[in-house]
Amino acid sequence: MKAAIRFFAMFMILMNMLPAINGRDYRSEWSLSWEEFSAKEGKKIGLALGGGAVLGAAHIGVLKAIEAFGISVDYIAGTSIGAFVSAFYANGKHWDEIESYTEDLDWLDLSGISFSHLGLLSNKKMGKLITEKIGDIDLEDSEIPVAMITTDIVSGEKVVLKKGNIARAAMASTCIPGVFAPVEIDGRLLVDGGMVESVPISPLKEMGADFIIAVDLNSESSSTPENLVEVLLRSFHIMSETATKFQIMDADIVIAPDLSEFNVVDIDQSPALVEKGYAEAMKALKNVVK
Repeated sequence: MKAAIRFFAMFMILMNMLPAINGRDYRSEWSLSWEEFSAKEGKKIGLALGGGAVLGAAHIGVLKAIEAFGISVDYIAGTSIGAFVSAFYANGKHWDEIESYTEDLDWLDLSGISFSHLGLLSNKKMGKLITEKIGDIDLEDSEIPVAMITTDIVSGEKVVLKKGNIARAAMASTCIPGVFAPVEIDGRLLVDGGMVESVPISPLKEMGADFIIAVDLNSESSSTPENLVEVLLRSFHIMSETATKFQIMDADIVIAPDLSEFNVVDIDQSPALVEKGYAEAMKALKNVVK
């Protein structure tokens, strides 16, 4: 008899809960679950944004999904275009604000003629854009601790920037060798970090992250390169592909959208890339919440 009464009471409680469940905003449910996950497990969450030139617009879609789930990022690291995006996100800019910065951009907004014999172009305009939007600040003063991967073109060493001017650090990390003139920081000539660590997971572990979400944009492309920049960027991808596969094994979640239908230089693709990144991130993040 007592068992029957107990069963009936539980049944009535569940019936009373159904209307609330059916009318629930599931994003709120996911957000709560991620918050509970973070609090219960004591996890510090790190976000690694990989390189990929124009494909980096997919990062904005990933950030949109992260905000939809209510995930609080404790540390962020960026390589190449991932460094550009992380500069904004680490300083309080939400995904829609970052998207608005890139909507009407073209290559002339990000680069100009270089007077250096070490590169055809300069990406000083990119640095200027970052400064205009977040201020003339240093990496260590960011709201979210941030690191950017670069490569010393003289020694070939990986250089992780965690201090110093954030715009200049992003310029160095996005500096495609042979296209952009290297950026000198602390006496070192620095270029694109994709040559040494395309998806920057190792800095996050050093910073204290114990749960890492990695975004890998290195999809195989089905199109034929049409210019020198595309050839160079494809070369980076081929060189880093094997290393990246090993590097991302240390991530807890890998978001790797299939971007094979896109090329790496056409900025007009950005809206579609944002949606692609968002859709893939939503699927990957939802699978974590049980």
